[in-house]
Amino acid sequence: MKKPDRLLAEKLLQISAIKLQPESPFVWGTGWNSPIYIENPRLLSYPDIRNLIKIEMAKEIIEHFSDVDAIASVSTGAIPMGAIVADALGVPFLFVRSTPKDHGLENLIEGNLKPGQKVVLVDDLISTGASSVKASEVIRLAGGEVLGLTAIFNYEFPMAVKRLRDENISLIPLVNYSSMLEVALETEYIRPEDIDTLQEWRKDPANWVPGGRE
Repeated sequence: MKKPDRLLAEKLLQISAIKLQPESPFVWGTGWNSPIYIENPRLLSYPDIRNLIKIEMAKEIIEHFSDVDAIASVSTGAIPMGAIVADALGVPFLFVRSTPKDHGLENLIEGNLKPGQKVVLVDDLISTGASSVKASEVIRLAGGEVLGLTAIFNYEFPMAVKRLRDENISLIPLVNYSSMLEVALETEYIRPEDIDTLQEWRKDPANWVPGGRE
């Protein structure tokens, strides 16, 4: 029987929620060149995958953060999954905006966070870790206690590892970049000669140049 992380990685590759193109890289909104692109909203159209993520994420939260009082999603991509995970756990749900709402109460937190509540953050993917750290700061300033962070996918960038460690945020992802690559190779989604390129990119994604070009 396949381990949950490998099963999920395989399914995300199958539905093209994870796309790997070492020979024809994507360009991210940051301007970075990247041999991988992740489109997590796509998985919402697949009930079996959506349900698998809900179950596995709820299990990880129960195992690692058993005294959770509420789930808070990092806006906006993680809102759907955070909501159904909170429902599975039977706890309140809220989400943290990246910027204050430009009208009304100008909220950064949408939902009812009570002072002292123990919160687990849910993100869809972890790249630099900046948005998760910012959400954690907002929760803490509002009087909540951040127990940790879970996400569907973790790129395992060195910058994110350091950032989360410095902020004392424990991360429990469902799928890591390294295990996804193993599955992609085993299922022949990529070729053996692609592995070096994909591994080198992860070490320094901001300065990676396709094909080693200057």
